[in-house]
Amino acid sequence: MSKIKFGTDGWRDIIAENFTFPNVRLVARAIAEYVKESYPSDRPVVIGYDTRFLARDFATTVAEVLEGAGIKALLSKRDVPTPVIAFAAKNLNTAGAVMITASHNPPQYCGIKYIPDYAGPATKEITDRIVANVERLQKEGKPGEEGHFSIETFDPMPEYLADLRGKVDFEVIRKANLKVVFDPLYGTGRGYADVLLEEAGCQVDSIHAFIDPLFGGGMPEPNPRYLGDLRERILKTGADLGLATDGDADRFGVMDEGGNYFTPNQVIALLLRHLVKNRGAKGSVIRTVATTHLIDRIAAHYGLPVHETPVGFKFVGEWMRKEAVVIGGEESGGLSVLGHIPEKDGILADLLVAEMVAVEGKPLSAIWRNLIDEVGFEPANKRLDLHLTEREKEAVLSSFQDLPPARFGELEVTSRENLDGTKFILEDGSWILARPSGTEPIIRIYLEAPGVNQLNKLEAEVNKLVQSTQVASR
Repeated sequence: MSKIKFGTDGWRDIIAENFTFPNVRLVARAIAEYVKESYPSDRPVVIGYDTRFLARDFATTVAEVLEGAGIKALLSKRDVPTPVIAFAAKNLNTAGAVMITASHNPPQYCGIKYIPDYAGPATKEITDRIVANVERLQKEGKPGEEGHFSIETFDPMPEYLADLRGKVDFEVIRKANLKVVFDPLYGTGRGYADVLLEEAGCQVDSIHAFIDPLFGGGMPEPNPRYLGDLRERILKTGADLGLATDGDADRFGVMDEGGNYFTPNQVIALLLRHLVKNRGAKGSVIRTVATTHLIDRIAAHYGLPVHETPVGFKFVGEWMRKEAVVIGGEESGGLSVLGHIPEKDGILADLLVAEMVAVEGKPLSAIWRNLIDEVGFEPANKRLDLHLTEREKEAVLSSFQDLPPARFGELEVTSRENLDGTKFILEDGSWILARPSGTEPIIRIYLEAPGVNQLNKLEAEVNKLVQSTQVASR
């Protein structure tokens, strides 16, 4: 048996290889022990699942283990988005939620994550306790009890939809008469964003709005590689906007009227400006260390403080639980806003983009140009995934950490940060972040520069440094 490893989003593994019913029972037992140690005995645990192969069966297994441990389990009637089950965890005064999902991973994967009653990602302290329980139960040979219980089901959809109706301006969207193409990528987002958009008077054309555990032969990840059909439909129908969600609808995808993909960096920046400029929102702004500094420029323009966190939405969520946060986001496609749960929500993100386009009364492409003109800065971004041997990985990281360059090409390094990996800020506002993957022999290098030409120069300098380090390590 491979080690069961909990990361930022719980435990994910390959179905039938390590993600098996005995292992799911084991993890469910570990979660049950944590819940019994941490919450009053009368609080239930809500359980959700995505559209993956056997996901409902795994969720039922979790429910049976919890019931066997004396914990009331409430199982979602249908597949459900992660933000919806997180909302239910808080709204129903529970001992948290268990979500069966591998989010945007390939179809052969499944996963399990525990969401505490505050409706955000579990902190390291919580996951460490669950992992300790897993390891002890493995040594003791005590998986979760097998048994058949009458499991109560519930529908988290109505209360979640009602909550979003109070967080999005449906009237202004209705007046705009928007034509929207929506792509849930065969995942849990169908019946949520599309239903609310239709309710708000949009003409909605949904694609891939049915369950396919193989995700059409791709991945349920809302990036350009898997949004080709969305782009085609936008251009074919003359839609104003293309919106998408990933497999468990905690991440978003956005395309403009020309089928041009807007990165999460762009969307977070646009929504920050919208919330402050058009709604008058006040508070701080939270971004991860790998997220665009365009956010800092917008925040400075409107007089808002910015807090930087390590990579992972759990760190963003921690800030959202302790102070008023206008928006918190990460470059990988997650965001939440003031007054909402401290968890990524792709459904709300999509609705807010529609609201922004309606309020501005302009195409998304024009709103972006207005933003760039306002702050006088249009960044170009790139992420490099370096697949290296363990020795090369250590050597490259050491070259960044222990022998930091004073310059990258013609530009001087003005500051260095070590919050999560090693980050260099250059004199023109460019930056470079190098951080290792926690699970693979990969180094991720994030680059941002004022324009594509400068980005290409920066990438060339980074590649030069990496190649020289690789040669030296052999």
